[in-house]
Amino acid sequence: MSGPLSLPGAPPVDTTDFTELSTLSAPVYNAVSGLAFEVVQLLQSTDSVCRLSGSFCTIVLLPHCLAAAAPAGKAKLTHPGKAILAGGIAGGIEICITFPTEYVKTQLQLDEKANPPKYKGIGDCVKQTVDGHGVRGLYRGLSSLLYGSIPKAAVRFGVFEFLSNKMRDESGKLDSKRGFMCGLGAGVAEAVFVVCPMETVKVKFIHDQTSANPKYKGFFHGVREIVRTEGLKGTYQGLTATVLKQGSNQAIRFYVMTSLRNWYKGDDPNKAINPLITGCFGAVAGAVSVFGNTPLDVIKTRMQGLEAHKYKSTMDCAVKIMKHEGPAAFYKGTVPRLGRVCMDVAIVFIIYEEVVKVLNVVWKTD
Repeated sequence: MSGPLSLPGAPPVDTTDFTELSTLSAPVYNAVSGLAFEVVQLLQSTDSVCRLSGSFCTIVLLPHCLAAAAPAGKAKLTHPGKAILAGGIAGGIEICITFPTEYVKTQLQLDEKANPPKYKGIGDCVKQTVDGHGVRGLYRGLSSLLYGSIPKAAVRFGVFEFLSNKMRDESGKLDSKRGFMCGLGAGVAEAVFVVCPMETVKVKFIHDQTSANPKYKGFFHGVREIVRTEGLKGTYQGLTATVLKQGSNQAIRFYVMTSLRNWYKGDDPNKAINPLITGCFGAVAGAVSVFGNTPLDVIKTRMQGLEAHKYKSTMDCAVKIMKHEGPAAFYKGTVPRLGRVCMDVAIVFIIYEEVVKVLNVVWKTD
């Protein structure tokens, strides 16, 4: 199926263009390209209607057949609407899997040396929590994080795809530097609209459990109490630290993911990536982000805890941690966070990519 086919009264049609449909699955490719080829052949053999039909085929039929696939050599773009839906689904599933490690990380970061320390390490933290509250204790605060994780991932991927679609080159490729900027924008957006209030409530819930008489009975009760006693400002503690943390987080992760994807795909922007490879790329991106911004994560956690009143500002928090606990305190909870984040990012990217593939079949966009 190659070479130009000339239709009377219509521009020549080069059927090699049908190879663009190869980006679709084999059955769809065979059906659509075969049908289009037979139509062109049929129109060639007619005299009475060839001019009208030939023009119709060239102008109407062929563009619609090829619309489902990206132009040859050009990367497919993901509609922001699909990114929002896929991101939300991925975020919800991921947090249900990884929350216990998030709980342990937060407990260790809140365990200040001046208290003195309540936990001797990760294992001791898990043991004391299970002994005192059962296995369900490791999921205390899940509801607040789950309610936030779905919109957080939705905003992150939606904003990233929106920005990246605007910043790609003529071939549809996104270089790593632009990936960094798109990731930064996505991180700042999720920090302001979702992460800061959600993380503040989560940290207060977890910190509340360590007190002798916990005062929060559940997610909605906790939010109501926080707003009643502190106002809406109470859900936006540590905004500066959160914006810095989330912005750098996503900038690093999307920079690494974009770099690895471009390296793997080479000159074929539409080359399929196995989910396991996507997971490996995500784990690497997560690990890099952990070592890059754990100090910001520690500061953010302190600024959002029940004892946040001890600090006048983000800078004051950083200075006091350095003065009273030393530089090592900035990397408290690194090991549990490393495990959680690597698994987190790997799972999110795998689920996101697979959901987008499904949406591309059931939800047609330009």
